[in-house]
Amino acid sequence: MNLKDLGRRVRQQRERRGLKQIDVAHALQVSAQAVSKWERGENAPDIAVLGELCTLLGVTTDWLLGRGQERSDTFPATVFCTTLRGFAKRASEMAPREVAAWTNGIFLSLTEAFLQFDGVPVKYVGDGFLGFFSGARHADRALAAAKLARRTTPHPDLVLALHSGPVYLGAIGHPEYARPDVIGDTVNTAFLVMLWAVKQGGHTVLTQSTAQVLAAKPAGKAHRKVRIPGVGPLPCVYELKG
Repeated sequence: MNLKDLGRRVRQQRERRGLKQIDVAHALQVSAQAVSKWERGENAPDIAVLGELCTLLGVTTDWLLGRGQERSDTFPATVFCTTLRGFAKRASEMAPREVAAWTNGIFLSLTEAFLQFDGVPVKYVGDGFLGFFSGARHADRALAAAKLARRTTPHPDLVLALHSGPVYLGAIGHPEYARPDVIGDTVNTAFLVMLWAVKQGGHTVLTQSTAQVLAAKPAGKAHRKVRIPGVGPLPCVYELKG
């Protein structure tokens, strides 16, 4: 195996997907220095993370090792999305520059909490934030980030939703303007559950699929057989305290 060629493929596919080295490190729960060494051809990924690296980059192991064709794929993750209840009304009463300053302050503390647990930020849209956690204990790390964000983000109407399942990561848009994004049913469900929480008056919610992969059962109110348009009945949605 030629380490220089392997490193070049890792770097090219990472850049094609619009990821930073630190994003790959967070997703795989390795150090940024390790990823840098892979790309420089100084070292090879450990066999324990090789499979996860390939699914994150959307390639086969054979392709990464120089023996086959690349192939897009999904990988398990916990999607983390947020919104601000009452955003439209408050924003309509402010100047655009004030809205930008206000939301940037919220996004700053929210993202810092998110990064404390090695999440991978994807995008900000209006009052919304989207990111994901993958690799070891991704659901537990996502929940810890949500709890920290609730304590540190200066807005009482911040609503967070967590949902776990397979996601597809890829560059979306015109080739010259494409940005990394995560898509699929897992992302769609996370957003619809978040909107359900907004209507319910909740602040932090997570689905049964996330609860099932947590180290311990979440503490909070359990809503059974939740029906959400576009998703269908969910066995349980947990509404956490605070």
